[in-house]
Amino acid sequence: MTDQLDAVYAGTEPFPGVGPPRTAGGGVRAAVTASIVVVPFAGLVAAVWLAWGHGLRWTDVLLAAVLYLVTGLGVTVGFHRLFTHRSFTAAPALRVVLAIAGSMSFEGEVTGWVAIHRRHHAFADRPGDPHSPYRYGTSLPGQLRGLAHAHVGWLLRDDPTPPSRYAPDMVADPAMRAVSAAFPALCALSLGLPFAAGWAIGGNWRAALAALLWAGLVRVALLQHVTWSVNSLCHVIGTRPFTTRRYDRASNVWPLALLSLGESWHNMHHSDPSCARHGADPWQVDISAAVIRGFERLGWATGVHWPVPARLDSHRRDRRQARPRPVLQHSKGLLWMSRRRTRHARAVTPPTSMMPSLPATARRLCTVL
Repeated sequence: MTDQLDAVYAGTEPFPGVGPPRTAGGGVRAAVTASIVVVPFAGLVAAVWLAWGHGLRWTDVLLAAVLYLVTGLGVTVGFHRLFTHRSFTAAPALRVVLAIAGSMSFEGEVTGWVAIHRRHHAFADRPGDPHSPYRYGTSLPGQLRGLAHAHVGWLLRDDPTPPSRYAPDMVADPAMRAVSAAFPALCALSLGLPFAAGWAIGGNWRAALAALLWAGLVRVALLQHVTWSVNSLCHVIGTRPFTTRRYDRASNVWPLALLSLGESWHNMHHSDPSCARHGADPWQVDISAAVIRGFERLGWATGVHWPVPARLDSHRRDRRQARPRPVLQHSKGLLWMSRRRTRHARAVTPPTSMMPSLPATARRLCTVL
């Protein structure tokens, strides 16, 4: 069905057809998701109200920053670059740690997250993309509605992505199945840790509550909306120095680089999804890539797919201007890229009618992407 809708899509009009019919199970999922979205934001409001005129404790800020980094890197390094795109191979213990850390971000269980993101790359900004801001067309009203959809609205739709189709490798992994099943408990742990730390540091329930609000709910809300901004803003505004597939409008939004831990160099990522570094040029801050580099030096990560200058230059829109060499190069990356060179599309892909159908397994998805 998606292939048929894609065949009549021209890139500017609203996605053809209607969404899948609503089901009782989908309604329950939407209600649970809505609570995960609303509760942290409500915590933000409460925290601001309680702090008004009293200021913040430095311990709450420090706890929030530490947990933001831990859970954020669990998403960016673990969920995204490791599990979804296989940008590197991690030691078994590191895989589990990253999966647990990412699950504590309140962004969904690891297997479902991976399946949804692989589907997004398979249909970037085309019918079938679960959170494209172009779902309602390119007119001003359509873009505004699309931004809301791409940011948070898609989470409330009854449009499930089957992990058995998009992430069979995750489904087949006993450790990942266990972490996915533990998602509710890990969310509770994500809030329980700052509460316990606040109690231990402050010695009373007021200190524990303040830590729960700032290092728990506010931290979760901030990370959620930064991640969702990559889905929404990083497909509408920003620069596009690298070529991507047809209709794919992924862009670089530099103001989000620090908070997103390097994920907002989104145009480079969509140009070469398996690359472990998204900010490919020296001045582009990519904290997640630096962490992967650290894992590599410790021997916990191997087969890291670092950017290669010749390949990057071949993907740039303006090839006439000399570019600085990217950082974090690796000799093994050159060998890896040479083997994969023929597997990647150059510049803009052929018309949609010539594009292959949806891959049958996520393994082929990862190879193509």
